Amino acid sequence: MYDWFIHLSPVYQALIATLFTWSVTALGASMVFFFKKINRKVLDGMLGFAAGVMIAASFWSLLNPAIEMAESAGNPPWVPAVIGFLTGGAFLWLADQIIPHLHLGFPREEAEGVQTSWRRSVLLVLAITLHNIPEGLAIGVAFGAAAIGVPEASLAAAVALALGIGIQNFPEGAAVSVPLRREGMSRSKSFLYGQASGVVEPIAGVIGAAAVILMQPILPYALSFAAGAMIYVVVEELIPESQLEKNTDIATIGAMLGFAVMMTLDVALG
Repeated sequence: MYDWFIHLSPVYQALIATLFTWSVTALGASMVFFFKKINRKVLDGMLGFAAGVMIAASFWSLLNPAIEMAESAGNPPWVPAVIGFLTGGAFLWLADQIIPHLHLGFPREEAEGVQTSWRRSVLLVLAITLHNIPEGLAIGVAFGAAAIGVPEASLAAAVALALGIGIQNFPEGAAVSVPLRREGMSRSKSFLYGQASGVVEPIAGVIGAAAVILMQPILPYALSFAAGAMIYVVVEELIPESQLEKNTDIATIGAMLGFAVMMTLDVALG
């Protein structure tokens, strides 16, 4: 069954992989049909887990291959890694300043981005949507790198990255939809809002794969860009939210488990 996937174009591979990660987000959002609230300790553990997955993916699946590619090309290995990494963080910082959004657990008056009268529910979804842009890009770039025959990047590693991001998307979907239900929104609407936060991943994945194929020399920069954007999300969003209710041990254990899961997937499959 894996054979048919191998022979697809990398753009289609990235699309299928990111549709998978979106579907896992929707699966997590469907928890709203069974629960009206999430225990805060459980939520903090899930946020920590997501942070751990993203940190591990940023190094094992993105930065490390970028450094090895630059080295094998005879270039200073740190240059594309540093430039791409910082550019990815700057991109997310700029998006953070412009796009209205609200992080989980914070009051409406602490919404970030340009001032707007949009409802709290919309702002919560936009925060997770911002979070998902670098995830989709990372998957797309990984499949693009595998397709052009870069020795440091393999199809198995790209699949491992998609699996890891998909796993952490499950609690993400629940973390959006269940709080919306608790605030009085209907179950069906809460589900729709929760899964909508993952729509951006297939879009970003296709763009990432296509960009790498069309502009192969940018590949180490593209990988590092995705890593920088993901680390920005972890430090600016996931870690503060997971520590908000002082459940620091649970959040930290979640992060350690998430890192271990993603590292295992990447090393075992990649």
